[in-house]
Order: sequence, then structure tokens, then C-alpha cells
Amino acid sequence: SAALLENCTGCVMCSEDNGCFSCQQRLFLLIWRDGIRQYGACIHACPPGYFGVRGQEVNRCIKCRSPSCESCFSKDFCMKCKEQFYLHRGKCFSTCPPNTTAQHSTRECQEKCELATWGTWSPCAKQGRTCGSRWGSATRLREAVRSSKEEAAACPMLSETRKCRMKKHCPGEKNENKKKEKRDKKQKRKKVLDSVMGT
Repeated sequence: SAALLENCTGCVMCSEDNGCFSCQQRLFLLIWRDGIRQYGACIHACPPGYFGVRGQEVNRCIKCRSPSCESCFSKDFCMKCKEQFYLHRGKCFSTCPPNTTAQHSTRECQEKCELATWGTWSPCAKQGRTCGSRWGSATRLREAVRSSKEEAAACPMLSETRKCRMKKHCPGEKNENKKKEKRDKKQKRKKVLDSVMGT
């Protein structure tokens, strides 16, 4: 930080003792304390633990309120926590609150799924048909109670499928075959009679 203070890069107004206290238009003013002294520097992006606020007069880096927050959207809303903490609803926790589960890969607390009971099984079907095959499958569903779409996506098994026996022959299928056979026999007889009569 001593090198930062010696160099007033990006400053519009700079003090030898305190560094920058006014920056060029697109830069952020970062102010920090060291004991009773206050220092300022002009930077392109706010460091971890701070968030940028653009204003008409000056753009400032403001410190996140929580010391466990690595980056925040506003003073009280954290977007990423420091390594040993978990993020939940904009706050950082050393352990996840009740009814949440720690997601170690993202360092976030995921709402636990509260699932409704299973619904009834769908009719046994294969390729949209409920007959005409020996085996098909049936499905049943359950919903996540009081969950957003994102939370529901993390819930385990919202549907399940099982193998089931189907009616091998569809209703009316035998009758259709018999009718066709009768029609074919009738036409054959007619042809034979026509050929016999025609000779």
C-alpha cells in the first residue's frame, strides 16, 4: 500500500500524506484506515470485501458489512463468502442454518426439500398406447412443497417410473381382425363364384 500512496495514478486530487481523495471519472475511490490515519487510492475495480457505488461526484468502494463476506452486492447483501463460510440468502454462516444443507462445491446453503406424498400411478403404457404390448411403464409424481423452481430442481426424485404388464390385445382388435377375415373370405368366394359363373 505504500507504493500505492506514493503513486497518485488516476487521482484528480492527491495528498502526500493521505493519497487520493478524488479520482478520474471511471475509477473508484477506495478509502481505508490504518490506525488513526486514512488513506485513499483510485482503482478500476473494488477489491474483495468491497462493492462499487457509482455517483455523480465520485465512485466509491464501500466495505461489505460482514467481515466473512468476500464480495457483496450492497452493504448487507453478500454474493460470495470467504472460504470457511457458507452463503444463504445474502448472508454468510460458518454452518448452514436449520432446514438447509451445505453444498460444499458452491459454498452455499441449499434449502432442504419438503416433498408432498406420491401421486397415483399413471396407466401402464408404451409409446402412448395402453394396450397391444406385453410390457410398458407407469409413472407417478410428487411435488416440492413451498419451493421455487430452482429449489425444486435440486430436490431428489420428483418422479419415478416402474415396469408394468399391459393388455396384450387391445379391445376391439380381435373383432376387427375377424371382420377383416370375413370380408376377405367373402371377396374370395365372390371371385370364385364369378370365375365359375363366367366360364
